[in-house]
Amino acid sequence: MPKIDPAKRRRVMQRSMALGRCVCDPRRPCPCDVFTEQGICPCAGERPDPVPAEEVKLTQRVHNAGCASKIAPGDLERILARLPKVNDPRVLSGIPAGDDAGVYALADGVTLVQTVDVFTPCVDDPAAFGRICAANCLSDIYAMGATPRTALSIVGFPAETLDGTILYQMMKGAMDTLAAAGVALLGGHSIKDEEIKLGFAITGTIAKTAIERGAAGAGDRLVLTKPLGTGVLNFAHQIGRSHAAGMAAAAASMAALNRDAAEAMVAAGASACTDITGFGLFGHLAGMARHSGVTVRIDADALPAFEGALEALADGIIPGAIERNSEYVGQDIAVDDGVDPARVHLGFDAQTSGGLLIAIPAARHAALVEALTARGVLAATIGEVVEASSGRIHVSRGGGARNAPAAPAEEVHAGAACCGGSGSSCCCEPSSESASCCAPPAAEGAGDDALRAFGAFMRATGASGAIDARTKELVNFALTVVQRCGPCVKAHLAKARAMGITQAELDEAAWCAVAMGGAPVRLFYEEMLREA
Repeated sequence: MPKIDPAKRRRVMQRSMALGRCVCDPRRPCPCDVFTEQGICPCAGERPDPVPAEEVKLTQRVHNAGCASKIAPGDLERILARLPKVNDPRVLSGIPAGDDAGVYALADGVTLVQTVDVFTPCVDDPAAFGRICAANCLSDIYAMGATPRTALSIVGFPAETLDGTILYQMMKGAMDTLAAAGVALLGGHSIKDEEIKLGFAITGTIAKTAIERGAAGAGDRLVLTKPLGTGVLNFAHQIGRSHAAGMAAAAASMAALNRDAAEAMVAAGASACTDITGFGLFGHLAGMARHSGVTVRIDADALPAFEGALEALADGIIPGAIERNSEYVGQDIAVDDGVDPARVHLGFDAQTSGGLLIAIPAARHAALVEALTARGVLAATIGEVVEASSGRIHVSRGGGARNAPAAPAEEVHAGAACCGGSGSSCCCEPSSESASCCAPPAAEGAGDDALRAFGAFMRATGASGAIDARTKELVNFALTVVQRCGPCVKAHLAKARAMGITQAELDEAAWCAVAMGGAPVRLFYEEMLREA
């Protein structure tokens, strides 16, 4: 029961009634609906018993989850265009550049890189939301090739109705991620808000020239470092159609820092970079293309997606942010006939704490892929810069991505090499031309049906059940290692990375296989890593 001080209540309510409005909320009369319905006076400091933290589903308390809560990019661009220009020679990159972070030159050769980001919960667990939020806010600094140093928090929280433990867990999760990144939280600011919001202003430094998004050139390859689909998976979760395995993989990916990807990008000598967040892949890519003055070609079939994302889009689960991002890109995108509409929607899907989109000269593309792979980071080559233009995107089927090193899970299933390679992965639905490497050839006349049935069986065994899909993938990976099936290991390695499984987790699973199989298995696994 709420604690009530009758004398204080009487004093405050008399003042409010004399004014005709609550002194704590001028929108309400006095007595307000809270008093008449719940018997408590918020203006007198009375609070209802808070909902226990474990019963609160964060994503059910917001209109738009994660970075989908951002203002539509088209609306924002029109508003910002009317603002006065900042004429300061020390501003190396500001609002007009539209970069991921601002760049400011101090004396003595010190260059600051600054950014701020705030958004609503994209997962229900408060600590996980804090980790994701911190990773997302740091991403803008990493996208510029800079090193984050300090942070200030921005919090909106319904402190009068929710248990303060939720806010503590959010901040603790965020601080864990900031600490892992070597970033000091200096302080922050909080406000009462009906919707939960969390964000950080990050200050970083850079020793050399920042990597800008508007410096992509003809011939550059485009590499994406995280799968897509966080927006649609979050929306599906909000409306009760959650995909458990996909959400688990997305949550792990969103919480992962882009630090390793940034280090690889800087080491390889990238031309340009942007991180993929609320405006979606195509929205951020449009910004890169427009500011670089180029046309880019994207291979729709090469876009990596979290499990369940494409299926949800195909089923009509299409969040409003996709429409807003599509309107922003407008006529600057052309889609070839035959491209799967779900993959186009995937390109517009609003991401929270997405990966880096890196443009790299063709001559240095292999070095980037090698550097990313060595760090356990997804390296999906999704397209290339074609030619100079006013800034356009051409979406095609095939041909846009060259030497893609790490296909998404569904692409591995569709055509991974297996046992010499003309058929399909042992963990997918086999084609009619070739039997699976893990199944005996079907009898003549029954091949197609048998192969389809086996493929359905393999998909069923990999889906979430008593064991979640992520854990099953680690088990399957260990089994392929102990069996010493080279093509199988490569297929599961790509799938695991697309699910957000780290190299450290894969290595630990592989050591379990080595414990069962001994030295030959260890030598085999080391050889597979060198080839990968």
